[in-house]
Amino acid sequence: MLAIATGVAVALVQYGRAGAPAMGRRIGLGALRSLAITGAMALVLNAPTSRGAAVPPAVFLDASRSMARGDSAVWRAAWDSVVSFGADTIWAFGDSVHVARRSARPTAHASHARPVVERAMALGRPAIVVTDGELQDSSALEALVSGSRVVVLARAPQRDIAVISLDAPRAAVQGDSLALRITLGAAALGAASGTLTVRLDDQLLGRWPFDSVSPWGERQLDVRVRAAGTQGAAVLSVAVSSRGDAEPGNDTLAVAVELSRAASAVFVSTSPDQDARFSIAVLRGALSLPTRGYLRVAPGRWRHEGTLSSVTEVEVRQAVKEAPVAIIHGDTGIFGPPRQATAGPLALIVPPEVDEGEWYVVAMPPSPLSAALASLPLDSLPPIAAGPAAQGDWVAVEARRGREETRRAVVTGRDTPRRVAVITGAGFWRWRFRGGAGADAYAALWGGIFDWLAAERADKRGAVPDERLVRAGDQVRWRRGSSSNSVVTTVLRRRGATSADTLVLRFAPGIASIESPGLAAGTYDVSVPNGRATLVVNPSVELLPARPQLESGSAGRRSPVDAGHGARSSGWFYALVIALLCLEWFGRRRAGLR
Repeated sequence: MLAIATGVAVALVQYGRAGAPAMGRRIGLGALRSLAITGAMALVLNAPTSRGAAVPPAVFLDASRSMARGDSAVWRAAWDSVVSFGADTIWAFGDSVHVARRSARPTAHASHARPVVERAMALGRPAIVVTDGELQDSSALEALVSGSRVVVLARAPQRDIAVISLDAPRAAVQGDSLALRITLGAAALGAASGTLTVRLDDQLLGRWPFDSVSPWGERQLDVRVRAAGTQGAAVLSVAVSSRGDAEPGNDTLAVAVELSRAASAVFVSTSPDQDARFSIAVLRGALSLPTRGYLRVAPGRWRHEGTLSSVTEVEVRQAVKEAPVAIIHGDTGIFGPPRQATAGPLALIVPPEVDEGEWYVVAMPPSPLSAALASLPLDSLPPIAAGPAAQGDWVAVEARRGREETRRAVVTGRDTPRRVAVITGAGFWRWRFRGGAGADAYAALWGGIFDWLAAERADKRGAVPDERLVRAGDQVRWRRGSSSNSVVTTVLRRRGATSADTLVLRFAPGIASIESPGLAAGTYDVSVPNGRATLVVNPSVELLPARPQLESGSAGRRSPVDAGHGARSSGWFYALVIALLCLEWFGRRRAGLR
């Protein structure tokens, strides 16, 4: 209609005025002009040239492992459902989209809706999605075209208990106590009471009972075990058992722990606070340094960090003296002149005694820590407290109070005659407490300081797994070691397998970690230049009990797709418009017009 209106308007403007040529010839030329302009506008707007027809929808079947969790009833019902739609092709989706085969089992380690949306858009058709409702990005289905729908197959309620997470130190000293935080989750009918078992390799460390868990509930257990084993990498595993458990594949979770005969770092705090707590976690976590901590809870009263068992001041003083790396937090003169208390690399953390307001980190001057601190988002970090300016050969971190121009050094260091770092700020824990980029900045700051101190004792391996908890299908993050090689050849051998896989890791300049494709569940012995490591890949997250996120119904907000042909898809339409313009031109010439 818009094209016709435009054509008529242009013809009236051109030929509607009185005068030569004659009325009859003007009407004919006006009609040709109107038809030609109408055709040209139809091409511009791609106006339909035939009636649209309904497009058959594409059928997508969820092939993630959750479809067969507990039993195969949902998977069989899903196939019966998709076959009833009579589609010429059935697509399976999970972490990708491919043609489905009835003989195949659901093996995908993820259930993402985004690949479904992309394939449906490429096909230009609405979609019918058959799933158990446990999609990890269900909101993406809103991008489907109108006429799409979701079919959610109800799973029979079951009793099931699963180990959802395991928080454990990355490194420990033989004989030390390990604090474990374990989270259990239940399915639709909850879970009966049962037993939690912790093992280190094949050695039983203990059993603990737990009470019944309510439907879709979670239970957090904090337990302590003694790290008894041989030096090197060990597998710490947690398993649960409960009456009526429907899915045995989610009952176990494991991580790798590095055991050492002696501590690589000793942390002493005379005024324990959140900074002390979180920085010890960085030592044990990000840097994998076996660490012993000592806390002064009252004058003359010391406790082991973690177990809070009593220890004498003489023992603490001796531990600091013999420490390969020593960190003293609080009163740094507790054992006399701090640089005489130990012979190794030393970090002095001196919280300010007087509150001078809020200070904001504003600069990272060139220093040995620059590589670790280069990417810190200074504009979004919470404020800290700052004491008197620290002295050193170089400055790593500067802070400013409010809008004042004066800057104060809060992290300094010197390399000779030994490495010493001095930190006169406090409140860095606020960075980690907020999570996200602030937590990454906290780990980068303290990790950079401790890594620089322990450079002579740093991990010489070319690369090591960086994730504490890895599940099947998840990308594996690798952390670059102290080696200067940017290309690290890694050999992974799954225990029980006869063959090994070779993986080449390429670290770009300034990048400390990269990711590689996911692996199947199992324990892998990893060989890298200058050492070995252990990587534990746990069963897929799809085996964990999860509340459905979707309900059956319509989906999609995009405009509907039809099979009507537009003007631009018809070659004859172009020819018609050109012919009409030519006829009008000849007519105008015959009438004596230009």
